[in-house]
Amino acid sequence: MPALNPKPDLNTKLLSRNLKKKSLSSERTLRKNHPIAAEIFVKLGLKPGKIRQHAARLLTSGVLAGTLLLSAHTGTASVLGAQLSEQALTQLTPMAIHAEMATELAAILPPTISPLNSDQEDKISKLMANLYGIKASAMLDGNRLNQSYGRMGAEQHLPRYPGDTVENHGAFLDKGITPGLGAWGYFAYSSEQLTPELEQTEKYYVAVQTLYLPDWNTRTAYLRDWYKYRRVVVINPGNGKAIIAAVADSGPANFTGKQFGGSPEVLAYLGINYGMQNHPVILFFLNDPEKKIPLGPLEYNINKNHE
Repeated sequence: MPALNPKPDLNTKLLSRNLKKKSLSSERTLRKNHPIAAEIFVKLGLKPGKIRQHAARLLTSGVLAGTLLLSAHTGTASVLGAQLSEQALTQLTPMAIHAEMATELAAILPPTISPLNSDQEDKISKLMANLYGIKASAMLDGNRLNQSYGRMGAEQHLPRYPGDTVENHGAFLDKGITPGLGAWGYFAYSSEQLTPELEQTEKYYVAVQTLYLPDWNTRTAYLRDWYKYRRVVVINPGNGKAIIAAVADSGPANFTGKQFGGSPEVLAYLGINYGMQNHPVILFFLNDPEKKIPLGPLEYNINKNHE
């Protein structure tokens, strides 16, 4: 006599296919909503879409306990909210640091480009200290620009010494070289006197609006010397990338609608060398009097990775 409710055969292929789809969907959701957590899982050798299978390993992983703070109310993960541990910072890749920087800045910056208030500046300084291990601020030695959050435009290469040509600059030759000198003249009196440090200074230079400072005309000599090759950190809030640059020119003019200018190398690394090349950036003064932090892309935490 046949069974009244025969048990259907288990379609293992369909089950396997559905489980795989669920795994891929979970992985995509994790990578989209919690990119830092996904980076940490990968660093630990864990497949983001197979968290349950790795549960035992996750429970014994100290780095996650120190870096992930999951909120049952918001459903979001904030690495900064969990206070990144030293181990966690050494685990993060440059891509993960950039992603976290962009995410945190989106919650701090005003909806439109405008001067930052003291609270916003303080939060950004703390963010830089946490993620990159650097000391940077909108004000240093009592000096500040009219804006630390504004638009950056493209600049050409600067003549580094008498007779310098664009062909000597090695990269981005299509950007050309300025017909005149930068605000502080030549970097060296001859090609033989162009040191590696001065070469890097021109390579990663920015222009800032010193001429529009309220006290420029009354403290010209002091400010001219203070700003010369002053090191700054520039961040693209859109992708979180940061670069250490040096002030080597003045401008741009107010009518351009831009507050900063950047060398071809600076714009290329920040990812803003496209379109009208008029994109928002954050520019803070770097507090590094001994110049221990080199000019160029910043892709690691100074304190944690390079003590």
